[in-house]
Amino acid sequence: MTDSSIQLDARERTLLRTLIESYISDGQPVGSRNLARASGLKVSAATVRNVMADLEERGLIQSPHTSAGRVPTTAGYRLFVDSLLEVRKPSREQIDAIESRFDPGASTQDLLDSASSVLSQVTRMAGMVRLPRHRNVALSQIEFLRLGEGRVLAILVIDGREVQNRVLELDRDFSQDDLQRMANYLNAHLAGKSLHTVRAELLREMREVRDDLDAQMLAAIDLGEQAVGAEDPDDVVVAGQTQLLGYEELSDRERLRQLLEAFNEKREILGILDQCIRGDRVQIFIGRESGLDWFENCSVVTAPYSVDGEVVGVLGVIGPTRMSYDRVVPIVDVTARLLGSALNVRGESPDSQ
Repeated sequence: MTDSSIQLDARERTLLRTLIESYISDGQPVGSRNLARASGLKVSAATVRNVMADLEERGLIQSPHTSAGRVPTTAGYRLFVDSLLEVRKPSREQIDAIESRFDPGASTQDLLDSASSVLSQVTRMAGMVRLPRHRNVALSQIEFLRLGEGRVLAILVIDGREVQNRVLELDRDFSQDDLQRMANYLNAHLAGKSLHTVRAELLREMREVRDDLDAQMLAAIDLGEQAVGAEDPDDVVVAGQTQLLGYEELSDRERLRQLLEAFNEKREILGILDQCIRGDRVQIFIGRESGLDWFENCSVVTAPYSVDGEVVGVLGVIGPTRMSYDRVVPIVDVTARLLGSALNVRGESPDSQ
């Protein structure tokens, strides 16, 4: 993701790395004299000033209005994590401490809760886990309950034991009798099939047999597709949101309000994690790379976790862009691997409870 047009020589790379590491460490803009001393290079402060001017012209660092020192930009952080970062391998003690939080005898939900909590506690940021995707599990039954005008609770029974609820907002109202007839129609046609197959068949019927169905059966198919295809904010487990209150760069009241609102709603967090579900390695979103303007001062570090060799979910942390990437990246990676191992040891589908 680094701009390939940015080419740095060895001295520029050393100075940029030193500047970013120094800023991450103490949060203060870095001046040329301190940078020359910290870099270990035998160069004058004047030479460092010239290099810093070049790096600023390339958009990698910038000068805050209140200081003559420099701080990294999003582009600078991106180049740093892509080509200059040297991660610190977690110690055996850290790995053991994380692993001890995963009890193979615990339920899937408890394991996911533990993963989000340990991520938050170890990194001192917000930890999050995308629940396993239900691709190979079967729909046993679907029911609809009228909540009020235009609102319906869809109740899905998965594999005969797990219950999922979805609140659907509809353009029209249905009576409870109508909803029962729709549920009966869907159960007769779809019960026992995998959710993946159910979703595909509903979409196919909507396209292909629309003219041959009466209005209510067509509405049933549409309602079923919404219920099976809907994302539930509870598909994300989040812990430690209040950890972010302690970071000065996240103290802007309006941005902090938007950030905490996103954690409460979870849908935008879910969207970020879903960008990573197809990956097989750690991914880092810096600032607005996540697609959210109010994430300007935040970074997201994610890693996928697998069951039986298949990626089924993603976990990660949200924190300030001024985070210790060298420490956070391996912690996220190790936690993902240990969560996957705990789910595998249980010898069950990740959807089992």
